[in-house]
Amino acid sequence: MKTKAVRLYGENDLRLEEFELPQIKDDEILAKVVSDSICMSSYKAAHQGAAHKRVPDDVATNPTIIGHEFAGEIVEVGSKWSSEFKPGDKFSIQPALTYEGGPVGVHSAPGYSYKYIGGDATYVVIPREVMEQGCLLPYKGEGFYPASLSEPLSCVIGAMHACYHTTPGSYVHHMEIKDGGRMALLAGVGPMGLACINYVLHREDRHPALFVVTDIDQARLDRAASLYTVEFAASRGIELHYVNTAVEGATELLMGISGGNGYDEVVVMAPVPALVEQADSILAFDGCLNFFSGPSRTDFKASVNFYNVHYSSTHIVGTSGGNTNDMKEALHLMGKGMDPAGLVTHIGGLNAVIDTTINLPSIPGGKKLIYTHIDMPLTAIADFGSKEGAVYKELDRICKAHKGLWCVEAEDYLLAHAAEL
Repeated sequence: MKTKAVRLYGENDLRLEEFELPQIKDDEILAKVVSDSICMSSYKAAHQGAAHKRVPDDVATNPTIIGHEFAGEIVEVGSKWSSEFKPGDKFSIQPALTYEGGPVGVHSAPGYSYKYIGGDATYVVIPREVMEQGCLLPYKGEGFYPASLSEPLSCVIGAMHACYHTTPGSYVHHMEIKDGGRMALLAGVGPMGLACINYVLHREDRHPALFVVTDIDQARLDRAASLYTVEFAASRGIELHYVNTAVEGATELLMGISGGNGYDEVVVMAPVPALVEQADSILAFDGCLNFFSGPSRTDFKASVNFYNVHYSSTHIVGTSGGNTNDMKEALHLMGKGMDPAGLVTHIGGLNAVIDTTINLPSIPGGKKLIYTHIDMPLTAIADFGSKEGAVYKELDRICKAHKGLWCVEAEDYLLAHAAEL
C-alpha cells in the first residue's frame, strides 16, 4: 500500500512524499492515521535533525516519518495479534518506547525514529516493538482528536505522578501530589498548561485544595478561565485562581494567595530562568518543583536556594513525556467525558505540516491539529467564519455552537466534506 507522509531528512529538511509501505509481517499491523496534533518536540527534531537523540544518524538516507500524537483505525492485523485487534478498531499510540533494539536504541520512538510509522502520514506500519510493549492502545470514545491528544495529556499526568514528598525522619519518598494541598502552575495557559488544568480539575482520586495558574498574557488567562471555570473547580472542591504575574511584586502576590505558606507543588511550564527562580522561591516546606517544559539549550541554568533544599526539604523533579499507564488514564478520563478540545486552536491537512512544524513557536494559539487525509491550510478555528467556502462556513457554525471549540461534530463534518489530499 502507498502512503503519503512528511519525512525528516535532516536539519529543517522536511518533505511531503508518497511512497510504498512494505507488506506487514505476522507481528505487525497496518493502520490508517486520521489525526495528529503537532508537538514542540517535533519542532525540535526538525531543527536538530540527526543531532536529536531520537533521530537516527542515517536519517539523510533513511528518512523518518514525523509526528507522534496520532490516532486512527486498524486496517490489517498480523496473525500474531489477530486475537487482540481487528480491522476497524480505533487506536492511539504511546510513542515513548523503552526498547534497546530500536533504530536509536532506548530512545527510539514513532514520530522520530522509524521509516514506516509516524503521525503525519496517511497509512503506517506499526512495528513489533510497539506491539510487544503494549503501546498500541485501543480507543473506544467518540471521534479521533481526543485519542491524538491523549499523548500530550499523558505528559502532564506523568508530571503529576512524578511529584513527590517526604516524611521527616524517614528516607521514603511518597510519590504524587498532596491531596488537599496547594499547587501553582507557572506560565500555565499554553497548550500543555491547559491540559494540566483540565486534568487537575477532572482527576478522580486526588486534587489540590488550592490551585493557582499564572501567566503574563491576560487574553490567554481569560480564555483559560472561560474553558476551565472557577465555578467548576469549586464544584470539585478546588479553589482556583488565575493570576497575571506581569506585575511588580508577583512573587509576593503568589505567596499571599497561599496564606504565606507557599506551595506543595510548583509546576514550571516554560523554560525561563526567572520562572524557575520564582517557582523555587514560593515552595512550601517539603515543596516539589516540577520542571516540566524541556529547554532546547543544553546549557540552560537557573539559581536554586540550596539553604531551603537543606533546611526546608525542597526538591526538584523533571519529567519528559508520560508512560503507557498515563496514556491509559488519559483515555479512560476522556472515555468518561473529559474533552481536551480546549487545547486545539488550529486545524489543517497533511499539506500544512511542514510549514507548521518548522515555524511552530511563532504561530500563536494552542494545539495545531492535523487531519492527514485532507488538503487544508492551517487555519485558526476563530478564523473559520472569515474564510471563503461552504466547508469553512459550516465549520464556523458548528464550532460556535460549541463555545468556539473543536468538537466531534466538526471533525465528522470535516472528514466528510473537506478536499482530499
